Amino acid sequence: MNYGAIKYCDIANGIGVRTVLFVSGCRNCCEGCFQPETWDFSHGEPFTEEVEDAVIESLRPPYIQGLTLLGGDPMEPENQAALLPFLRRVKAECPQKDVWAYTGYILERDLVCGGSRCTGDTKELLSYIDVLVDGPYIAKEHSLILKFKGSANQRVIDCKRYGRTGEIVELM
Repeated sequence: MNYGAIKYCDIANGIGVRTVLFVSGCRNCCEGCFQPETWDFSHGEPFTEEVEDAVIESLRPPYIQGLTLLGGDPMEPENQAALLPFLRRVKAECPQKDVWAYTGYILERDLVCGGSRCTGDTKELLSYIDVLVDGPYIAKEHSLILKFKGSANQRVIDCKRYGRTGEIVELM
């Protein structure tokens, strides 16, 4: 997997101060996307063990609330395969930190068994995500007053609750 950027001490992509990893690769190609360069799976640099180490270290200070994954799309099958061992490590080494992920795919349609982006890694990967923002960006539904999402169709989902109950509960 490649990544396009890492932002340290970000406050725009989830609650609190966060480390944000922008993965490369997205097949949604939403019109009006704010990072179309991340659609290309080869964009950026390889996500190496050294990069993982740097991200983990950035999560250690007590003022850092957690990690946010976006892109590109972390739920593309290729990205899921790379992110799963990384999130295992994040949760093992920094269990008090939360994880947010942004995807253009729909949780109950695309990320469930039989869905277009469901792989052997999806269920476990979702178990490490606390908040999932799902749905494609739709430019005509864009609003600057929305919290933690770009368009009104997107949902900010309590992914932990979904994993326990199968119920989709929106947080905002």
